[in-house]
Amino acid sequence: MLEDNEIIGLFNSRSEQAISETREKYGAACLTISRNILGSTLDAEECLSDALLALWQRIPPEKPEPLRAYLFRVVRNISIAKYHSNTAGKRNSFYDVALDELEECLAGAGTVEQEITARELSTLIDRFLATLDEDSRMLFVRRYWYSDSVKDLAERFGTSQNNLSVRLSRIRSKLKKYLQKEGYKI
Repeated sequence: MLEDNEIIGLFNSRSEQAISETREKYGAACLTISRNILGSTLDAEECLSDALLALWQRIPPEKPEPLRAYLFRVVRNISIAKYHSNTAGKRNSFYDVALDELEECLAGAGTVEQEITARELSTLIDRFLATLDEDSRMLFVRRYWYSDSVKDLAERFGTSQNNLSVRLSRIRSKLKKYLQKEGYKI
């Protein structure tokens, strides 16, 4: 399996091998991220293909560092757009549940625009995550970035779903307090 810098080199030289190498190295993880958001393997495969096409179109001139995080962000964004397209006007899936859990910590879109920019909020959340122990940080990211289900996380962390739900609730509570302390209006 090629290293990321070698894959990026293939993209830069416009070699179609870049697509197959990226799919081989990161395809399974990308499908998991997308499937967690969409709840559909077929839609997840379509999002992966769209993400690989996006990489082909963006590299060059972009130089993603690290490639893995860049690709995961592209897959996640495409999956979220597909999710909104698929569920316009209806509620659905683990993704809605994860968003609902965070809703109590974050203000509505209009208020966010008035009080703080998305970049500032992102910086605050990054700083908050740095205050957490490694397990809590991983738990938060796996749940609210990768949209892993509570069941999958409980298995991964070797605990019950109830225990994990309590931990997530405590982390959200800490986040809410942290954001309020930093002047973010909830």
